[in-house]
Amino acid sequence: MIQIDNNLSIPADEIEIHFIRASGSGGQNVNKVASAVHLRFDIPNSSLPDIYKERLLALDDQRLTQDGVLVIKAQQYRTQEQNKEDALRRLHQIITEAMVIARKRRPTRPGKNARKKRTDLKKQRGTIKALRKKVT
Repeated sequence: MIQIDNNLSIPADEIEIHFIRASGSGGQNVNKVASAVHLRFDIPNSSLPDIYKERLLALDDQRLTQDGVLVIKAQQYRTQEQNKEDALRRLHQIITEAMVIARKRRPTRPGKNARKKRTDLKKQRGTIKALRKKVT
């Protein structure tokens, strides 16, 4: 079971974990030991609330399949256990990021003093440049 927050958790039977051979470092074990992890999480058939399902399915992520299955491949570490923990941590991170609601931006304008200061600086710069001209 993965605990997302105080009142939201994902049962372990909804997460599918397969061990595969990892590419890259591994020494003599690289062709013998299946240390990489393929984690599959079926979003539409999960026990998550509908609002979280919608947000996860709306993600523009290459790890999300057409069927709504999130596939995470973890092969950074040499042991199965570390790679499994890494994959679960990344799943937790994706779900918590999808839960965050972005605040709507309110357009603002510069204040009266800021506008006055800007025009004063422009006038000052203009007088400096005017002083560079030839005196007639």
